[in-house]
Amino acid sequence: KPMTRRPIALLALLAAGLTLLAGEAATAVPKPSATDVTRLPLGDGHVSTSPRRGYVDACRQAPGRQGGAAHGGPWIHGDTFDLKQKAVVGGRVHWSGKVRFVVRGNRLLVTGNGLPEGTPTGTFPISPSDPAYAYDRNPNSIESQSVLLSLPAHPKLAATASCVPMGMIGIAVNGVALFNALDDAHRDAVAHETQDLCEGHPQARGIYHYHSIPPCLTGSTVRSQERLVGYALDGFPIFGPRDSDGKLLTDADLDACHGHVGWVTLRGKRVRIYHYDATLEYPYTLGCFRGTPVSSPLTAPGN
Repeated sequence: KPMTRRPIALLALLAAGLTLLAGEAATAVPKPSATDVTRLPLGDGHVSTSPRRGYVDACRQAPGRQGGAAHGGPWIHGDTFDLKQKAVVGGRVHWSGKVRFVVRGNRLLVTGNGLPEGTPTGTFPISPSDPAYAYDRNPNSIESQSVLLSLPAHPKLAATASCVPMGMIGIAVNGVALFNALDDAHRDAVAHETQDLCEGHPQARGIYHYHSIPPCLTGSTVRSQERLVGYALDGFPIFGPRDSDGKLLTDADLDACHGHVGWVTLRGKRVRIYHYDATLEYPYTLGCFRGTPVSSPLTAPGN
């Protein structure tokens, strides 16, 4: 009889082990992917004090107290998040956005009212009836701003890269301010904060802004690398998110500031220059300034 119990015990142990493995497989956290929007790597904690690939070299190292999303939504899975599953602020509001880019001499002059030209926004403040309200109770309204920038038309690489501030780090071609990848608590803003259909939202001063370059600007064409999507405050243009062969770019293709030297079409001419590239992967636009940035009236705390 003792001889018959041991196989039974071993079979029971094996069955329990298989059940445990099946449970682990069912709850396995997806591995991060730089190009799959259903399992993008979470950028939390990727803040540095110097240029570093895949990080934000932040001028302000301490997290702020301006609020932000109350807690992570169900689209965050361990060290990844699912952009397709993420809550989106409802509404489709069109604005009288105005922006103008004019080259005069060696300067690129940008004027506008900070409102999106040709692209919609969601409805802000977020309504309590909006499902996104359960995760992010953004109480801010979108307000017109006074935008006047004088950027270098032919920017040069600085001797050393520099940090990016909280607030405006560049401007999109539709006149919307570009902020870095962080929310005020120094988390990955794209993952944690709820944005609208064009991935934008307003902060405390009413500045409507993006933390990444949305499909509203990049479009869906294969050669979207040829599409200019904005300018950083150092004057270098921002393109992306694909190379000339249609490949989606990742942090591994770019330097610590999120750019590289390559061929692009800028202001009607084919040129080989340094430029930043938007990616699906954090830090999305700029990790640091590779040129010398100008000051901006829209640099302010609160994302």
